[in-house]
Amino acid sequence: MSGGHTLAAFDTELAELRTAIDRMGELVERQVGLALDSLAGPDADIAGEVLKGDAEIDHLEMEVEAMTVRMLALRQPMAKDLREIVAALKIASNLERMGDFAGSVAKRAVTLSTLPVAPPVASLVRMGRMVQAMIGDMRRAYTEQNADLAASVRDCDGEVDAAYTALFREFLTYMMETPAQITGCTHLLFAAKSIERIGDHATNVAENISFLVKGRLPSDERRKEDLSSYAVAPPPEQA
Repeated sequence: MSGGHTLAAFDTELAELRTAIDRMGELVERQVGLALDSLAGPDADIAGEVLKGDAEIDHLEMEVEAMTVRMLALRQPMAKDLREIVAALKIASNLERMGDFAGSVAKRAVTLSTLPVAPPVASLVRMGRMVQAMIGDMRRAYTEQNADLAASVRDCDGEVDAAYTALFREFLTYMMETPAQITGCTHLLFAAKSIERIGDHATNVAENISFLVKGRLPSDERRKEDLSSYAVAPPPEQA
């Protein structure tokens, strides 16, 4: 009887852990969406919502950490149960960082809302929506423990990197042609890097989902399409 009771209690704890991770993912997806909305305005009020929402994500990460430490110490899980607990700890850490980067984007939106002329943000928001879609698929992959969907999320990271590189070049060109927009575009470049990093962390989560389901991390290298370090602005046209 006591063994059955212990097993039932452990199953309940695992369910609570999964719920906490899913709630974190839900909040992060919301935060990223609001951060993109705040950029598109730019809208300081929406940005303020993002900054206020970060505390709940931080609190949930601490809850997940406490749950995992307690389960490891008291339950001594084996095999897939152990993988799930270890993966949850790593996933929570990545989700917390994603929330932080969403906050960074929102802070840039606050600054942009004070500028007399807003720089063009359409390309950046499009890239951000790609990352937001990755987060939605990442959440579903975790809930369904779907390794194939996790792999597709991982594959999207290269597309986000390529979009970021194109965006970097676009903004460099725009700043060369429109010096009055240098301040705004510089803030957008920082926001773009934060969004690209959110995509990186979503990919980390996807890899941990693969570990959870299959018992191993993906063996192939990630696609690396971020070439912004080599991007240069084109020379000005000669009159």
